[in-house]
Amino acid sequence: MPNTSATEDARYVSRLTRDTLALILAGGQGSRLHELTSWRAKPALYFGGKFRIIDFPLSNCINSGIRRVGVLTQYKAHSLIRHVIQGWTLFGIAAGDREFVEVLPASQRVGGEWYRGTADAVYQNLDIIRTHDPRFVLILAGDHVYKMDYGQFLAAHVENEADMTVSCIEVPLAEAAGALGVMTVDNTGRVVEFTEKPEKPDPIPGKPDLCLASMGNYVFNTEFLYEQCIKDADTPDTQHDFGRNVIPSIIKDYRVYAFPFRDSETDKQAYWRDVGTLDAFWEANMELVSVTPQLNMYDEEWPIFTHQAQAAPAKFVFDEHDRKGMAIQSMVSGGCVVSGALVNRSLLFSRCKVHSYSEVTDSVILPDVDIGEGSRVRHAIIDRGARIPPGSVIGEDPDADIDRGFRITENGVTLVTPDMLGQHLHFTR
Repeated sequence: MPNTSATEDARYVSRLTRDTLALILAGGQGSRLHELTSWRAKPALYFGGKFRIIDFPLSNCINSGIRRVGVLTQYKAHSLIRHVIQGWTLFGIAAGDREFVEVLPASQRVGGEWYRGTADAVYQNLDIIRTHDPRFVLILAGDHVYKMDYGQFLAAHVENEADMTVSCIEVPLAEAAGALGVMTVDNTGRVVEFTEKPEKPDPIPGKPDLCLASMGNYVFNTEFLYEQCIKDADTPDTQHDFGRNVIPSIIKDYRVYAFPFRDSETDKQAYWRDVGTLDAFWEANMELVSVTPQLNMYDEEWPIFTHQAQAAPAKFVFDEHDRKGMAIQSMVSGGCVVSGALVNRSLLFSRCKVHSYSEVTDSVILPDVDIGEGSRVRHAIIDRGARIPPGSVIGEDPDADIDRGFRITENGVTLVTPDMLGQHLHFTR
């Protein structure tokens, strides 16, 4: 970047963000989350006590100064579309085409097909992109939890005179295997090899336990994006995917660069979580109840926005020798009532009720859950709307949990959904 003042730097970045259209790919099924995504897309999954995963890339866009955003949906998108419409589509109502968040569902706009891959999802919306005439297109994964200034991402793209730039992060080999795109770069940061979800990722030289993984976030020069999406659409025997097809096909002949995602203040590894498994989802939520979690949810300079229930304040009642309504090292959202019960190292999402003599420990309790009197819930994820019968014991005896139809993860977390309890909130006939 040229040697400029801080004000000029800000203006330089703001020009780039104003010339950018962001597309958030939010059609993912999230099959490794099993029953948690039986009735919702992964980006619609709850996180952090009151948010949904989609709120993180959306908030990053707004905080970065990118105010033209499209959300591409497909798999079981009703709750996701409803959330985006209720919480996000009205923020730019007075700005018209200059500021918007709009939903772009799979609608067979081209060729009568649903979205067949990430590149095809963009290809099927090229006509919409053209109407906005951006200089850059920022393509974002809609199912990761992180805070990122996309202005820095765009600035690096321009300074490298890149055709495409991929944001990347160092992750353990085991975490990337079969799950993330892995790349190799030269000493200038140019990508020389890219493999999508390899079973045996190549490690970073000098760091045998780590690899350089794609975050699923890309910057394209717009005309270059048009060319490559059209070329991919015309190519037979392709999965129409950026990671599997487009990126490997262009790294030899075009300028494709990596953008390392690091904390701008410490230059250390930045916070980023792919909550794509039940254990990862539980762990990422549980990190937030520590005294100083790496993800600062209370950062007023980089707020996370959301649509949330208009609920009364959380309430804790009863202070008797054998029953006290209290929560320790926990996050408790609005509308919750802890009635003569103990909540310890747990998250209660909106409108949960924990009845007398119950204990909730090391657990993630999604909205509208009712935990009956005298129950014990440990090391668990309870899905939205579940009614836990009085006297239930969950998460203490894996065999008993399995016998009741609950799911036990590799790390011993118990998942309970309303369907597992015979409470059919979703009717298919």
